[in-house]
Amino acid sequence: MTSKKSIVFIVNPHSGTNNKQSMPELIEAALDKEKFDYRVEKTLYAGHASEIAKASVDEGVDIVIAVGGDGTINEVARSLVHSETALGIIPCGSGNGLARHLCIPLDAKKAIAIINKCNIEALDYGVINDFPFFCTCGMGFDAFISQKFSTSSKRGPITYIENVLKEGLRYKPETYEVTDETGATRYKAFLIACANASQYGNNAYIAPKATMKDGLMDVIIMEPFTAFDAPQISIDMFNKRLDHNSKIKTFKAKRIHIKRSHSGAIHYDGDPIVTGCEIDVHIEEKGIKVITNIDDPEDNRQPNIMLNAFSSFFSNVNNMRVDIEKQAHKIFVQAKKITEN
Repeated sequence: MTSKKSIVFIVNPHSGTNNKQSMPELIEAALDKEKFDYRVEKTLYAGHASEIAKASVDEGVDIVIAVGGDGTINEVARSLVHSETALGIIPCGSGNGLARHLCIPLDAKKAIAIINKCNIEALDYGVINDFPFFCTCGMGFDAFISQKFSTSSKRGPITYIENVLKEGLRYKPETYEVTDETGATRYKAFLIACANASQYGNNAYIAPKATMKDGLMDVIIMEPFTAFDAPQISIDMFNKRLDHNSKIKTFKAKRIHIKRSHSGAIHYDGDPIVTGCEIDVHIEEKGIKVITNIDDPEDNRQPNIMLNAFSSFFSNVNNMRVDIEKQAHKIFVQAKKITEN
């Protein structure tokens, strides 16, 4: 008889918008207890999830489940890298970028069903200036928007679009020197993003073709854009066509060095931090074990299907797109009036 696997569920009661009070009861009801022995731990303060995850690795726990948003997942995952303990996800955040990329259902009961199947794969993760990231990292406008979004009282895709379009029209681009295996190139850019996975969250696809299995990151450079360009950039991001936009340059690399003229913010998985002028980013190939969705593997996904039908977060994809386009048009009209004045 096969021995049971041990699981620790780390629940962040404060992440996202979902009430997690009933999570222990849901886990008890939905988890296959013939396969797993488990316990639930609740975080009490910032950084506590990392401490619990590290202790679980030291204890030899087989799987640690992050129950929360991308910040909680990052906290847990960075304590599991290069260990035999696998990461699992029950997404309960506002963006859920990694869960969406991995096609982990946003419904907790369905996410537990994925855990029950226990399909574990070794996937890549990234590091920016010693900070691990699992979805994306970036600087410039990218990090600026992360700061804005992290302090927004409202969350969701429309809030994200509002921040991108309104702030983007006022943001001044910077000059960066980017060095990869082929040499150094200077860019004037609004943002530079490095993507291990395909999206920021909320189905905003910064790197539609990114995969966590190739040992490479997708580097995205967004050139300066005008008020007339902004709505199309937003729509392309949600339509998984940003790599086709004329204002976007992309390439793949295992390691890059970025030099900028002054210190400023960077972000890793949406968590902003101020750092210096020299920035190193690299990929750690197959550095973390993750429970993935065996019924919807990353390898089989089509690269340009609008708004990724897998997401159960939006009950009506067409309504979602209409809302995006209406909001983009509204801000475009406002921006045009400003430029005319």
